[in-house]
Amino acid sequence: MHDYLLSVLLGIVEGLTEFLPVSSTAHLRITEALLHIHLDDPFWKMYTIVIQLGAILCLPIYFRSRIARFLSTFPGGERQDRTALTHPLTLVMLAFVVTSIPAWLLHKKIGDNLENMRVIGWALLLGGIIMWIVDAYFGKPRSIGRHMTERMEDVSVFQAIWIGICQIASAVFPGTSRSMSTIAAGQVSGMSRTAALEFSFFVSLPTMLAATVYTMWKTLHSKQGEPLGRMPVDAHEWIVLLIGFVISFVVALAVVAWFMNWVRRRGFTPFAIYRIVVGIAVLIWVMRG
Repeated sequence: MHDYLLSVLLGIVEGLTEFLPVSSTAHLRITEALLHIHLDDPFWKMYTIVIQLGAILCLPIYFRSRIARFLSTFPGGERQDRTALTHPLTLVMLAFVVTSIPAWLLHKKIGDNLENMRVIGWALLLGGIIMWIVDAYFGKPRSIGRHMTERMEDVSVFQAIWIGICQIASAVFPGTSRSMSTIAAGQVSGMSRTAALEFSFFVSLPTMLAATVYTMWKTLHSKQGEPLGRMPVDAHEWIVLLIGFVISFVVALAVVAWFMNWVRRRGFTPFAIYRIVVGIAVLIWVMRG
């Protein structure tokens, strides 16, 4: 496959799946295996990191007005009922810290699981089942008399810590999906679908940015001989990288806008079913060798 076409394809896959609760890591690995693409080449290793960065950068663009409002109302919040420790931006960073420390300590295990399609298949399947159950039970609070956190501005310290803890699973087991784990954790703790999704997006910004920067540094500064990845060395490779970055950014921006509107009206069940189907397909594929 021509490098330019491959870059467009991978950029689309990354942009489509980074913020949907279906796991971008799993879909990149599946795409690699189905098309017999060897992304273990140093350039392509760096490429996959850069296109993820492209997807991440769509968040501050889409949520620019929300971010500006949060910054302007810090630390008291819009209703002046918050403190520097309970403001939404502080709680986002709290969830990030709760996730990042264990994830950093378990980085070797994470690296091993990234290459294991069986782990990815099971993570897709089990994550889909959990997501389906959680959305069915907690997605309609009025039927069971639960009080819900309707807005991100009302998230509690407990909810932020709980979401950070649950997000660890997505770091350790590729295929779990960071957004799936944060959304499901938010719903279980009493957050509405919209509040859980929005908090998931905000938490993903420092989480993914830190993970991307760390992965890039580790890839370029391997302690075991030659670096695992490298930056482009000629115009052809720079164009390939730019194509993937731009495509990933544009597609991810469209997905975030669409997903916010979809969830308000329909919930997460279709994504749970999709995960289950893909997870079963991956496990059957692995068992058949």
